[in-house]
Amino acid sequence: MTRKAFSCNPGYCLAALLSLAAPALALAQASLPQPTIHGREAAPRQTMRAYFDDVRKARAIAHSRFETLASEYELGYVIVQLNEQEASELRAMGFRLVPDPHWMTQQLEQARKESEARARASQATATGIPNYSCYPTVEEVFTEAEGMAANKPQLASWIDIGDSWAKGAGQGGYDLRVLKLTNSAVSGDKPKLFINAGIHAREYTTTPLVLEFARKLYNGHGVDADATWILDHHEVHLLLATNPDGRKKAESGILWRKNTNTAYCGATSNYRGADLNRNFGFTWNISNGGGSSGNACSETYRGPSAASEPETRAVEAYIRSLWPDRRGPNRTDPAPLDTSGIHLDIHSHGRLLLWPWGSNGAPAGNDTQLATLGRKFAYWNRHTPQRSLDLYETDGTSDGPSYGELGVASFTFELGTAFFQQCSYYNSTVLPDNMPALMYAAKVVRTPYQTPAGPDVTALALNYKRVPQGRPATLVARVDDTRYNQTNGTEPTQTIAAAEAYIDVPPWLSGARAIPLSARDGSFDANNEYVVGQIDTTGLSVGQHLVYVRGQDAAGNWGAFSALFMQVDAPNRTALTSPQKEAQRR
Repeated sequence: MTRKAFSCNPGYCLAALLSLAAPALALAQASLPQPTIHGREAAPRQTMRAYFDDVRKARAIAHSRFETLASEYELGYVIVQLNEQEASELRAMGFRLVPDPHWMTQQLEQARKESEARARASQATATGIPNYSCYPTVEEVFTEAEGMAANKPQLASWIDIGDSWAKGAGQGGYDLRVLKLTNSAVSGDKPKLFINAGIHAREYTTTPLVLEFARKLYNGHGVDADATWILDHHEVHLLLATNPDGRKKAESGILWRKNTNTAYCGATSNYRGADLNRNFGFTWNISNGGGSSGNACSETYRGPSAASEPETRAVEAYIRSLWPDRRGPNRTDPAPLDTSGIHLDIHSHGRLLLWPWGSNGAPAGNDTQLATLGRKFAYWNRHTPQRSLDLYETDGTSDGPSYGELGVASFTFELGTAFFQQCSYYNSTVLPDNMPALMYAAKVVRTPYQTPAGPDVTALALNYKRVPQGRPATLVARVDDTRYNQTNGTEPTQTIAAAEAYIDVPPWLSGARAIPLSARDGSFDANNEYVVGQIDTTGLSVGQHLVYVRGQDAAGNWGAFSALFMQVDAPNRTALTSPQKEAQRR
């Protein structure tokens, strides 16, 4: 479901350019050898700015067969590598091309300066990918995930789901491993969120974002109310490195996309391998060459047959183990609205939020519900939400086994503005913008085709952080039905109609008791409202309790839960302290 981009050849590897002075770049590119494709020399390529007058055209070429290095939409151009024929095509499409031969050295120099500044500030031994220390290596990712499982086996397990191509071929390589997060002390059939990252090796931001999401849940259990109830009642499955062999190549500064299978395009070629995100079986080669390539040296080479690659087969088998099949055999058959589960495939770059289908025209049977959830995700990360096919055609993508076969809600996130994203942009934008979207996915995974149509709960607070048993506590929250990205299509919003709270037992479990909340201004008549209610602590045990809150809109849609902790103390043992005064004490 993602786009064509570019691989490194000997004249364009960022690692090689590290030692080149900018004035010598053009000479270096001209003098180094070019790759051979099917027995002929590849046409020389230039790095250029492609200025546009319509951002939709820019997004289209940024995710197609043109080799796009960066998407600087706000500046009015994208950075592309083009041969003469491709340059002619873009000019005919209305793009104005300006050579930018120093772009790559400038990017690497900026990364080097940032890395040195971070090292000086922390006075710590450098870790992570060279010049990009905010991005851990494959080994560092695996070590941290293994440590989570070892230190808190009740919350985390580190599951071997198969081998990479190189490992299966006896050429080193890696296990494919899923970090499963859930509180195993809480039993029951739990809805499942599956996220895979790094299927395209050079997309640096994807694996660290998902690893940070794992940290947030793992470290937040028992500390943060939302992280606690998510892990108590849901399962989160994280394939942190879907293409570890390719990722290892990319860590050296090579803009590597595919796996490393030496059977395709020559055993030593930097163009070798299959594009794993064109190799899945459900829609493999369905577009007759329009959504993938049969050229083994192409960046979108789909492989010789459906699911030919061991990484693809491992992912397909794991997805099928998570969810039952709830969708009919026809392309337009919808899954039932109560279908649970979400699959997210995390990519870069382009700041897009995509849902099926990516081929053959007709919208998916659940297109309306997918659009609603997509616009909710895009509210936080400010990506453009759209059906994948509205961008360009793809086939053999990772949503095939999840949505195509089983009917599970599936999305692609395209993060940021570049493959080798600067750490400053990752930390200031990619990470804070996308973490709430991932948390929202974990909240609504029980009913992703229903809950996103309802309002969100924010500004959740109690009048006292600690309250003596028997003393009522006042709960206040904001319920908001407007939190959608409306930049591409329109999501309907309604007035708030109701809100309710639950103490310790959510409504999907027996014994749950709803506490109605009222509009603070006396009337539910707006699409966002402050609500208020009293919590009777008389029957609550001494200790920490979890308070769930949700809202309903006038169309009858109940939205996602948000939660907070309430500490109940023994009677007459606690001086009532407001959250503000408690903060001042500290």
